[in-house]
Amino acid sequence: MRPAAAIQADLALIGFGHVGRRLVELLEERAPRLVADHGLTCRVVASSTRRGGAVYDGERCADSFEVIRRLGASDADLRIVVENTTLDIKAGEPATSHVRAAIAAGCHVVTANKGPAAFAYAELRDAAASAGVRFLFESAVMDGIPIFNLVRETLPAVDVIGFEGVVNTTTNHIITALEAGATFEDALARMQAEGIAEADPSLDVDGWDAAAKTAALANVLMDARITPHDVLRVGLDAGTGEAARGARSRGKRLKLVASARRDPAGTLVCRVEPRELPGDHLLATLDGSANALILSTDILDRIAICQMGGSLTQTAYGLLSDIVTIARGARP
Repeated sequence: MRPAAAIQADLALIGFGHVGRRLVELLEERAPRLVADHGLTCRVVASSTRRGGAVYDGERCADSFEVIRRLGASDADLRIVVENTTLDIKAGEPATSHVRAAIAAGCHVVTANKGPAAFAYAELRDAAASAGVRFLFESAVMDGIPIFNLVRETLPAVDVIGFEGVVNTTTNHIITALEAGATFEDALARMQAEGIAEADPSLDVDGWDAAAKTAALANVLMDARITPHDVLRVGLDAGTGEAARGARSRGKRLKLVASARRDPAGTLVCRVEPRELPGDHLLATLDGSANALILSTDILDRIAICQMGGSLTQTAYGLLSDIVTIARGARP
């Protein structure tokens, strides 16, 4: 049944790369469904990019912060900033400042950027709650596969007490290729040629991307107050191929595992490291672009979430699902 009242969401896209473009396509493709199921229409009114500059409703703006202020002053039913700038592993900027500005302007925020949740989640969560807006980031870890939504919406009164997972696609591709006999350099070059790895792959190979995801997961699911720099991190190197092939010869698998758990003293320890796993371990079965996260809980024991393949569409869908979540919450 179609909702009685329609809701219009005006969107400002801060950063407009591949994911942002796919989101716009998805919004167009799913427009009839969004109206029919949620009474929701979405309109992109502004964008801000490093190359194209900042534009609001066809008019040039000084920068992304002016775009955010103008969106906040509009009379749309929902005002949503879609923050998709590139991850800055040093301090999570400018994404975190964009989120702060959006909240201060009375705008909701959705983002695929790991930085804000990895560097300043508690602050931004509390600021959004005080302002009566939402700060959502389902696409920050494992694309649009529901992790944060799962815990927030379906696990009331359950505590997440730890997790482990394979959460970086590039390194999983590389390790799989190394097992088959490729050199580290050839495996990385192939990933770059196929568009899986960036021209500068250091965020992936050195474990920083996984560390940012680990920090975000720990901050959101375990109320940690850490940054990626607090995660004990070991990436891949030229010796990873020999280690991966050796593990495979013994019926085991080498994987870059992200984890968080408390030690006997109660201190939260977060790690990203190549780990040799038994062949029948869930994480050991993941090849190519497959990712998975295993949550340890106090009531439901362990819960596994698997992503058998990732793509731009899945990442963009995570943003779309967050927009729908905001629209649902706006209804009386």
